[in-house]
Amino acid sequence: MTGEPFLSSDEYDDRAHQLYNEGQYDDAIEVLRDGLSLYPNAVELHVGMGYARLAREEFAWARKSFEEALTLDPDHEDALAGLGEVLLKVGDRPGAVTCFERILNLGFQDDHDLMLQVGRALFRESVLDQARRFFEVAITAHANSAEAAACVGYASHRLGDEGGALFWLRRALELEPGHAESRIYLANLLYDRGEYEAALFHLERTTPDDHVDTLAIWRLLELKRSVYKLTEDDPEVKPWNARLGELTAEASPDDLLLAEIEAIGSDGQVRDPRQLELFGTLLTELAGMKKSGGEIHRVRTTAGRVYEGTWEEIVHQMKDDAADWARTGVTISATDAESFIRGSAEAGLLRILH
Repeated sequence: MTGEPFLSSDEYDDRAHQLYNEGQYDDAIEVLRDGLSLYPNAVELHVGMGYARLAREEFAWARKSFEEALTLDPDHEDALAGLGEVLLKVGDRPGAVTCFERILNLGFQDDHDLMLQVGRALFRESVLDQARRFFEVAITAHANSAEAAACVGYASHRLGDEGGALFWLRRALELEPGHAESRIYLANLLYDRGEYEAALFHLERTTPDDHVDTLAIWRLLELKRSVYKLTEDDPEVKPWNARLGELTAEASPDDLLLAEIEAIGSDGQVRDPRQLELFGTLLTELAGMKKSGGEIHRVRTTAGRVYEGTWEEIVHQMKDDAADWARTGVTISATDAESFIRGSAEAGLLRILH
């Protein structure tokens, strides 16, 4: 900073915020350090440091920064939200919810971005009932927000409320027809319901660049080939194949081999789209809503049921099918979730897809 005019704490905060938005977290931290050396009681600088540390997954340091901010201002909504996110990351869900409740009690229900931020943080850590609650707070205060409506739809689907998911995803598209994320999610949901014409209707209203996951593209290609009898070299499918190539460029050889095997029927022909189980979730995650806290896996039972999540989440999802495992007569390790699932695969009860 030598030779530069004297900067205020707000100017340090603005500089750091710009660097943060550009993903330059190391540089942002350096600017914030300089600012805090001059303004140790500047709450916004402590908050900014907390979010930069959080972005680098330095959870202990992030927590310290947010707590210092709250020591200076116990009612600072951004510090409460940041501390709540850190507590989620370290497994303290009750503590996180307490922070988020404090934000509501302080009267910030009308803060659209803050409600979505909190909802997304909860969604990423699979605290789905609370996530939907904050998304609903956002849509209640901002009835014309397509993003809030879509988020209620995503959370509803993850909670098993298919009717609610369909309603809110369609509502998002009424509010903003160009909301590609909700349109792709809705298309995948309709495909899974067997409503293939409706799924194709929505998929054809997206562009290749709208897609960040391969699942919907595979489905679009299969539906186009089935309905329109298109060939591989048809100009209409070329941009979609190109996007598919971009998205699979970093896929592992095992994933690519599985994709080929899954798409081919016993007669050597590509399966009808109604029979495809195409390697992915509805959308692996939307921008800003990616799961963390463990590697994501996917398994399919012999009955065709697909489960997706961490090993622990998959076991939790399988609880309703417990009787199927009890009838096998095969001893399966239950020392931990991963051993249980791998043992089930060895017993022939399911197949690990990823």
